[in-house]
Amino acid sequence: MPMEIGTEFDVTIGKPAAGGGFVGRSPDGIVTFVRHALPGERVRVRVTETSSKFLRADAVAILEASPDRVEPACALAGPGGCGGCDYQHASLVAQRRFKGQLIAEQLERLAGITMAVTVEPAVKGDTGLGWRTAVRFSIDEEGRTCLHAHRSSELIPVEHCPIATDQIHAIGVTTHRYPGMEAVSCFGHPDADTALVAFETGPTGFLQTPEVTGAGLSVDGELLTPPARAKVTVGPNRFDVSSESFFQVHRAAARALTAAVMDAARVQPGEQVADLYSGVGLFTVPLALAVGSDGVVISIERSTEATADARRNVRHLSQVQIVTAPVTARTVADLLPGTDVIVMDPARDGAAKGIVDALCSLAPGARRMVFVSCDPATFARDVARAQDQGWHLVSLRALDLFPETEHVEIVGVLER
Repeated sequence: MPMEIGTEFDVTIGKPAAGGGFVGRSPDGIVTFVRHALPGERVRVRVTETSSKFLRADAVAILEASPDRVEPACALAGPGGCGGCDYQHASLVAQRRFKGQLIAEQLERLAGITMAVTVEPAVKGDTGLGWRTAVRFSIDEEGRTCLHAHRSSELIPVEHCPIATDQIHAIGVTTHRYPGMEAVSCFGHPDADTALVAFETGPTGFLQTPEVTGAGLSVDGELLTPPARAKVTVGPNRFDVSSESFFQVHRAAARALTAAVMDAARVQPGEQVADLYSGVGLFTVPLALAVGSDGVVISIERSTEATADARRNVRHLSQVQIVTAPVTARTVADLLPGTDVIVMDPARDGAAKGIVDALCSLAPGARRMVFVSCDPATFARDVARAQDQGWHLVSLRALDLFPETEHVEIVGVLER
């Protein structure tokens, strides 16, 4: 008889699973992915989703607790609450162990690579809180700022998010109501000169100016209160970042990831380097400084907002070519022959099959590729495709740039 949503049963929890849960089995043996539990625990679960192959469930009572269990910092980080944090009930040490296990499992399953993976903190002493520099709140019918429940369109009102930076909270967006709005995106980085807020109006429009404190403000792309961009300092470099552009979300991610990528790329003066999915140029700028005036960096990014920011960020570097275009097999073939080093940082979906094949076949001299990924499965898939073309994974670093969640950032180096 099929299991129904709302059914409860007791289960012993096993290994972590992709999606923020952990593996268990129902009394009749069906694989069950359980959120809010930990490996080794005995818990009572309530079924939240059914299919012919597996169940999803929430742990609603902890019968035998793991020593890794801690009290969540947020009252909404539990069954029926906000879906943004998968691991707030686990210690940071345990969270990083789970993420390492997920990376190792995907590498073995998809690429046939067996290795132990250690996940590093983004910055020494990271508490797991106060790190998120960008938050997009949806607005409900009452005008309240909300985040989504897990795998749901249900909106959960949020007045304070413990993983958001102090700069986000200082804007004061969550203390007001915005009837008629659809969403508000906030950017507040401790190394930026200002915060940014961008509202999206709903079909009824908005009849009064939104209230924010000390931030650039835009509504539907129209700037109401300058500035339109924040200047973020990363080491010796400063980057213009518009509210429409992506920037690394953890407050320490830009520094940590830049250091990891530059160490992985090992570019030399005079080389030609490709920076794919390059955003506002976070890697483009240090890569350009490393190759020097005799080298070339070709930066490819499809977002017009991001490449507009990138052009401002590299205006003093004549060795950089900014290309506004999607990364495709054709753009790779047309623009990148003669490339020595390739850096790519795609979205969570990874690179399309044809792109990996095109990159791997660049001849004659590409000597190194650096894959940056926030998804272990698509990273392992792309590595497997590169292996089929004669490349192999020579090193890997994993950075905990998303504490309290299942997500992790990977920097992998491939050579022929």
